[in-house]
Amino acid sequence: MSAVAFAVAAPDRYIPSVDRAALPLDDPVTEAFVRDSERGLQQAYDAHSRLIHSYCRRVVGPDAAADVTQEVFLAAWKSRGRFDPSQGTLTGWLMGIARFKSIDATRSRMRRPEISDEQAPEASVDDRDPDDLALRMLLTEALQQLPERARQMVELAFLDDLTHTEIAEQTGQPLGTVKSDIRRGLERLRRNLEGFDAAPA
Repeated sequence: MSAVAFAVAAPDRYIPSVDRAALPLDDPVTEAFVRDSERGLQQAYDAHSRLIHSYCRRVVGPDAAADVTQEVFLAAWKSRGRFDPSQGTLTGWLMGIARFKSIDATRSRMRRPEISDEQAPEASVDDRDPDDLALRMLLTEALQQLPERARQMVELAFLDDLTHTEIAEQTGQPLGTVKSDIRRGLERLRRNLEGFDAAPA
């Protein structure tokens, strides 16, 4: 089973039970955003614009990607009071907003009068479902942000389909370490998805 498929459909028994209200803020960027600091928006943009712009580019095309990316961050800042870090990551929340803004931009473009071939953008957009694309990009981003050992454990478990015991034997790590690394890694992946689902339309 792929990491994407697992994170979307994983049984709850694989996800640690936590008091989400007690979870700490993910990083200084999230804290600045939540605390409504003067640099909160700029820090969020600096940290997450690459991912958001990449997604927008693939959904709406290169010509509109910069404008839609800007709309995402402006909408996020206006709605910052609705962001709850106990309900998911800022990364996931921003991607959820990007999904709505990109879909709106695509619908708006489809309502416009037909344009000539000379005026049409040269590059085509990704033809995958915007939700599926967003989830895949979010999970890839979350995997990259995991500590190297935890990322390795998750990939061995769900990309290579190894058991915990097999992973322990292959890596030389104690079985308890393998299990705890995988549980923490999956919690990070799940929190990104929760943030995505919690984003305002």
